Amino acid sequence: MAQKKLQRFEDLKTLQNVLQYPLNMGGNWKTFFNNKNPITLELACGKGEYAIGLAELYPQKNFIGIDIKGNRIWVGAKKALKLGLSNVAYLRIQIDKITEYFSAEEIEDIWITFPDPQLRTGKAKKRLTHPRFLRSYKHVLHPKGCIHLKTDSTALYKFTKLVIERYHCFLLEDIANVNNEKIVHEELKIKTYYESLDIAKSNQIYFLKFSLPEFFPDISADKLLQQFLKEYEHVD
Repeated sequence: MAQKKLQRFEDLKTLQNVLQYPLNMGGNWKTFFNNKNPITLELACGKGEYAIGLAELYPQKNFIGIDIKGNRIWVGAKKALKLGLSNVAYLRIQIDKITEYFSAEEIEDIWITFPDPQLRTGKAKKRLTHPRFLRSYKHVLHPKGCIHLKTDSTALYKFTKLVIERYHCFLLEDIANVNNEKIVHEELKIKTYYESLDIAKSNQIYFLKFSLPEFFPDISADKLLQQFLKEYEHVD
């Protein structure tokens, strides 16, 4: 397995749809894609299934899967090349450094699909819908852009709803269980590897779509977390 990983890391250096810690990319993604089409990000993309699925649905848009795990990115990058998808790329960086790789308002939408819910209290700040991440997204996201969260974690779903409420975000769509919907958006039919595992063993998929406020209220994220733990510490 170690040898396989090492080979994949070597392959990443040669794949034209993969960038690893690139310099001076903010504002230059149109040059990379050779078009002026809108850009959507898939954060913590893992094997990049959502970026590929969305790229197939919307050939006139560009998609970038972001993750720190090169071994996983390799899978998505190879599949995108095999499918001939020129509107998909993968970026190997840490998500909390996102503002270093994109200019202000350069991104149309953000998808967060089945991220690690970081259930331990000490890791709450690593939740990708934590206010500290939202402030970074605010910088790169177009004012009319949206954030889409798809998860099987009750805790992450409830935590995100609390963040949306307390930080004056605009909740545009709230689906308590995608599996129970009679009519499902084509975007939500895309499945990731982790979704197929059904780690939560609940057969329940939550979906939230929201936009960010013009200004964030001056609220302590630590106090928000304390409130969440007090109200929902037994949700999972």
